[in-house]
Amino acid sequence: MITSFQMRAARALLGIDQKTLAELAGVSLPTIQRMEASTGNVRGVVETLIKVVEAFERAGVELIGEQARSDSGGRGVRLKEPGAPRRVGA
Repeated sequence: MITSFQMRAARALLGIDQKTLAELAGVSLPTIQRMEASTGNVRGVVETLIKVVEAFERAGVELIGEQARSDSGGRGVRLKEPGAPRRVGA
């Protein structure tokens, strides 16, 4: 599973926009937009989800699932408490 939060964070790590991700994954821009607009786990056609995950992996981003370890080292981010984004200082 991949969440919309993970997709946006992975794009931010790579410094790419939605259009570039769509091109890397071989899917349409509206598909990426719908996936990122999801709440929680992204829903969609399994083949499309696989294409997006594989595109991130080829670009060097490891998507870490809930309670999963990251064995491959490198820098990354992990959301400690899933939920809506919070404003800094609020």
